[in-house]
Amino acid sequence: MEIDMETEMEIGMEKDMEKEKKGVEENIEERYNLARGRIWEIGEEAGLKAPFAHYFQSTASFVRLVAETYEWVESGEIYRASLEELQERNGKLYEDILPGNYGVSYGNPAYAVEMLGEGAGQLLSFLYAELRAMIAPAFEKDCEQLVIRMELFLEMYGAFGCALEDGKEMPEYEELRHIIYWFVSDYSEMASKKRLGEMLCPEEDFALRIIMDSDLDDLRYLYYFGEYVSESELKTASHLNGMSEEEIGRMADTYTEGYRIGFEVCNKDISKKKTVNIQYRLGFERMIRASVKNFARMGMRPTIYRAGGSVLQGKSIRKRGFFGADANKQYEYDHKEDQALYLDKQYVNRKLEAMREAYEMWKEEAAVFGGPALVETFGEEPFAPMAKAETLKLSQKQQKLEVGYMSAAGDLQNEYIKGEERSFTIIAFPVPEIGVDYEEIFDEIVKINTLDYKLYQSIQQRIIDTLDLADYVEVKGMGANRTDLKVKLHELKNPDKETNFENCVADVNIPVGEVFTSPLLKGTDGVLHVSRVFLNGLEYKDLELNFADGMIKDYRCGNFSSEEENRKYLKDNVMFCHDTLPMGEFAIGTNTVAYVMAKHYGIGDKLPILIAEKMGPHFAVGDTCYSHEEDVQTFNPDGKAIIARENEVSALRSVDRGKAYFNCHTDITIPYDELGELSAVMKNGEKKAIIKEGRFVLKGCEGLNLPFEEMDRK
Repeated sequence: MEIDMETEMEIGMEKDMEKEKKGVEENIEERYNLARGRIWEIGEEAGLKAPFAHYFQSTASFVRLVAETYEWVESGEIYRASLEELQERNGKLYEDILPGNYGVSYGNPAYAVEMLGEGAGQLLSFLYAELRAMIAPAFEKDCEQLVIRMELFLEMYGAFGCALEDGKEMPEYEELRHIIYWFVSDYSEMASKKRLGEMLCPEEDFALRIIMDSDLDDLRYLYYFGEYVSESELKTASHLNGMSEEEIGRMADTYTEGYRIGFEVCNKDISKKKTVNIQYRLGFERMIRASVKNFARMGMRPTIYRAGGSVLQGKSIRKRGFFGADANKQYEYDHKEDQALYLDKQYVNRKLEAMREAYEMWKEEAAVFGGPALVETFGEEPFAPMAKAETLKLSQKQQKLEVGYMSAAGDLQNEYIKGEERSFTIIAFPVPEIGVDYEEIFDEIVKINTLDYKLYQSIQQRIIDTLDLADYVEVKGMGANRTDLKVKLHELKNPDKETNFENCVADVNIPVGEVFTSPLLKGTDGVLHVSRVFLNGLEYKDLELNFADGMIKDYRCGNFSSEEENRKYLKDNVMFCHDTLPMGEFAIGTNTVAYVMAKHYGIGDKLPILIAEKMGPHFAVGDTCYSHEEDVQTFNPDGKAIIARENEVSALRSVDRGKAYFNCHTDITIPYDELGELSAVMKNGEKKAIIKEGRFVLKGCEGLNLPFEEMDRK
């Protein structure tokens, strides 16, 4: 058979690529063996003096455990191990940072500083945390990710050895910081390409293969992911295994239909999209498997990447991806600003350059990416973090760099994954930590997630019709709640065809139950106050935001005894390092069924914002709900065009995009029992009350009070 010259060249190129790939793999394997051998020696050396000898010996012991785990997975022994063996190894990998052991863990910056001193303590605690990021690649059989961290460890160890030879107790702080800086800088390009590929390419299917190919009745599969597995994940998986195919199908259908409808209601063509990113917590694999099949029927393949655990991936206390239990939330909080060691303008520019190169590499895949589909969980004990003086903190200059980076990264993403073409959906379910009523609550949440959206659509339209007559909305608290707000609305030029509020049913934000708008900033003034609220997994006590012309002019909370710590807590976790933020959204939640259910089971403090925002009026600080989609015309079911898709800040996008977006959006809800009044105020001063003393009083909304009445009868 004759082979033409072009085919011969292609075969030759393929052989060259295979040869090059083999050479790279051999080089990585050689580096791994060299690093492995050297780290094995450290445990027997008596080179360094106290206190650093103990740090490096104990840390080398952890690295050996991870390397042994990698070899165990590589050999296939993981699939032959018993449940007890898997649990024992999982416990060993995470035991050091569990709350009971964290007080004497080098992962704890306070302990590291106490034992190793100021400066060295923070640096070596950072190193320890980055070495913990080896666990995931050990299970994914990604030898290169192990090697680069093993080499970082050896470089730091070598620096201490050289200092000792020179008669010094330890190297200079800047020498150690530079080792970390260049580690992060050198590998940022590789990390960006890998991370983006995991999000955009279905072929990166580590988690998908476990989900689709495992016997989900055999709970050993949970340990194949390499995440921390607690009783919660085991009980969640067992609970789903006890549900019928019909029940699982209903959960999956609600989730995937919400995603599809999100495209439909926004007039976006889902047929252009070929991939969807699934994000969830371990234990829900049976529902995820059914959802993957649903998405396949839509012509979409899933990507399922792991939540970031390394500085190279941009780790955050806000989990995005698939993940297991939190071994210790305080540990994650303590390391949330580790980038203070290396964040500078040069690094930001390099990171953005690497990100653009990654998007160029995957630009075809980016064009057909539909957006994320999130399964959130709730029910854990509320987390109130401890502020520690020893943790790394971004300087004001670094905070500004971080804000600039987030803005530029957001623009870059929108360039390749256009906001006007993508969508998303979010649904939430409880986990066993919610209490003894877990199974009952789970069933109630399934019902709430599948409420009749047409009934809510009709009632919410009555609220919208009243609000569309208003010049502004007045919101006042009740009892100890100090809220006193005036929310300015856009002026409708053609009320017969235009509206300010979106009639939100069960699509992108499940469950049903809100009407929302992007208010005008000028004329939006006053105080927003809630006695207690949970935002992105963190607790806030006595939270108060003061607005002037729609922008936050002051903020406070009562979490800590120090006002300085309270302000920093809000600046870091609500303001996201910005000096101010606009009110990006005003909404009225109408899901009184969810509110009464939460009251009945006493779980109001454990609900996610996804459900909590439907249980009273809420206000988002940051970008609007239409961020990067302001020019996409959207309509309500009654055919009216929604005109309130921007505010005075987002309108700057045509002049300076860096000033138009903040890349954050945090919803804060006033619960019905703290709400004194919510009224539409007309230009002539006439008031039309919608809610008074926590009950709907607008004609046509009586159905929303039925759950309250049933609660009162009990």
